[in-house]
Amino acid sequence: MLKTNHVETIKSDIPLGEIVPNMAVFLRQNTEKFASKIVFSEKNAKGDYVGISWENFYQDILNIAYNLKASGVQKGDKIVLFSRNSLKMLEAELAIMSISCIAVPIFANFKKETAELLITHSDSKYVIVAEELQLDQMSEDLPIKKIWTFNDCEDKRFNNIEPFSNLLKKRKELDFKLDENADSKEICLNMYTSGTMGVPKCVQLSHQNILSQQVAIEKILKIKDNDRFLAYLPWHHSFGGIFELFSSLYNGATFYLESSFGKDAKEIFENWKLVKPTVFYSVPKVYQSLYELTLENNEAENTFFNSGLKFIFTAAASLPEKLSNEFEKRGIPVFEGWGLTETSPCCTITDPSVKRITGVVGKPIPGVEIRIAEDDEIQVKGPNVMRGYYKNDEANSNIFTDDGWYRTGDVGKITESGLQLISRKDRIFKLSNGEKVIPTDLEKAIELKCHYVQYAVVAGSGEEHPVALIFPNKRLLENPAYQLSPKDGRCFCPRSLNELGKCLTGCLAQANESIGQKFAKVKSAAVILDDLSLDTNTLTPSMKVAPKNVVEKYKAHLKNLYGDHVPVDEEVYVIQLDKVKNEKKHV
Repeated sequence: MLKTNHVETIKSDIPLGEIVPNMAVFLRQNTEKFASKIVFSEKNAKGDYVGISWENFYQDILNIAYNLKASGVQKGDKIVLFSRNSLKMLEAELAIMSISCIAVPIFANFKKETAELLITHSDSKYVIVAEELQLDQMSEDLPIKKIWTFNDCEDKRFNNIEPFSNLLKKRKELDFKLDENADSKEICLNMYTSGTMGVPKCVQLSHQNILSQQVAIEKILKIKDNDRFLAYLPWHHSFGGIFELFSSLYNGATFYLESSFGKDAKEIFENWKLVKPTVFYSVPKVYQSLYELTLENNEAENTFFNSGLKFIFTAAASLPEKLSNEFEKRGIPVFEGWGLTETSPCCTITDPSVKRITGVVGKPIPGVEIRIAEDDEIQVKGPNVMRGYYKNDEANSNIFTDDGWYRTGDVGKITESGLQLISRKDRIFKLSNGEKVIPTDLEKAIELKCHYVQYAVVAGSGEEHPVALIFPNKRLLENPAYQLSPKDGRCFCPRSLNELGKCLTGCLAQANESIGQKFAKVKSAAVILDDLSLDTNTLTPSMKVAPKNVVEKYKAHLKNLYGDHVPVDEEVYVIQLDKVKNEKKHV
């Protein structure tokens, strides 16, 4: 660790190594190396996993690339991929990136307003959609030259639709090649950040950005060509669409698409039995759901923990200590990473052999440097850092320092165990007395303490003290099979929604005790029996809480916690810690 001008800097001791120059070279080299091995597998109509070899996969990509160019697609053109994960989407994306064009994946369930905003903002001349669901979110007056559909559907509103099967037709020139001369710093992927609201933030990523990640993490995760991924993370988001997907592709592993797309823990279990994954990438919410199923019976526990797992990887938020311990006591390493879409995405990875500390996300991967600025902002430099945002001068104006470091907007510090995250800069607020509050500290404490809390949002900018909005996991409360015993080390008392308030009074008091500053403790909370969701923009497409949107949507509840009497529609439990009072209200 170095200190220069009061700025702490840390980097990996492991050299990065040679980076494959571009996607075209990468695909050819892997096809030569893994020709007959299965690269990708998804379920057919009968529910059986059916795979495709690298050889056939590469031929499909060549055909798509050739036919795209024959259709008029030119170097530098942008093509939106409006679909959920599938073999066709993957082949299309790689073909686009391998002919010096730019792939633009967007969330498959975006509503019309957002979908059209991004399609227009991206300046894409072509769109590839999965089915009618996506076509319904598009107007016929969009400035699009051509639309291809995976399921060959039709829509009379459009006169420029073609079936994607046309792109898979055998190319007329068998000696056609992908663009292996593309510059490594050429943009090949434009990815919208998961928190896209208002003016879009479209991250421009190069071949070097994406492929440098794999050279770096190959030395840490040691994924082999006999590994099996069971994967659901969406490809419009960097954790799934760059980090996980290319970890599998780069190392010649087999990528099995999870058929519930991470939505149904029981279906994930059934797929787990079939695939027996050796590695699994996920977010804490899904790990929690899977673990809850293991509590039901020994068979589920054996299925999940004894499939031959080499390691699990978690990101987006810290894995609760209880869950981490469950894996570690079975000898399954837990890796945690940190990064952003703008950093392709990974910057740090934890070392499973080092005792886990909440909030510590490990040390930089090879090739990446991290420093803590004087205002405690985390800044990054390396071959993984984006070129900039597309068509967003305001965001680009101060995103890099004068000496070329990317400003992440995260606040943190460097410890002996690695980088420790503290908060997002824009989440820190001041009370009326001028004291600064870091809401994420208490949010984490609440969520870790109480098993029945799904999300917690602490607010209070300009007020005398902070308050909390708490959203319980109603499924746990309503299903006796999910009740935990005291040995699990967290709260145990709720058996119904009516008992939740009493339980949380104690949990909140204990969470408050973990916060050193008296002014940062919450004095009251509203337990809201409502679901955060993508539809209300209270969750991002990567299933993270959108705090600003939550505060806006539930501002009436916040006003009531500060003594106002504003009518609200949702059923809410009010907890007054200073009065030790728990009331159920429906105003």
